[in-house]
Amino acid sequence: MSSFNRISIIGYLGRDPELRYTPEGTPVANFSVATTEKRKDKSGELQDVTTWFQVALFGRQAENAHHYLDKGSHVWLEGSLSLNQWTDREGAPRVNLEVRGSDIKFLSGSGEKAVAAAAGAKTSEEDIPF
Repeated sequence: MSSFNRISIIGYLGRDPELRYTPEGTPVANFSVATTEKRKDKSGELQDVTTWFQVALFGRQAENAHHYLDKGSHVWLEGSLSLNQWTDREGAPRVNLEVRGSDIKFLSGSGEKAVAAAAGAKTSEEDIPF
């Protein structure tokens, strides 16, 4: 029997993408994405419930995210979930669940980078190389 690990998120960046490179030279962009939904609490009042996702993009998509996205940008992201385990400096075991993005779409033109892109750098989605 086969298995399937896929996640789709539509949300807003919580911070600017941070770009770094692996020792082999592969670009990696890390950032967080927040989703918010409305749920009723015990008293029946609607409450906003926000879920944060840690995201990693690789290659050309990482470079594009770093160049065109910033905090508050609206994105649609698809990828898989990855469980990272390590031991911190104090020797305590740590665990992190991360979205390894495979596809990303820029949904809004919020932020300074998107304004600069709209002013002439890249004028349509077709112009942005993924």
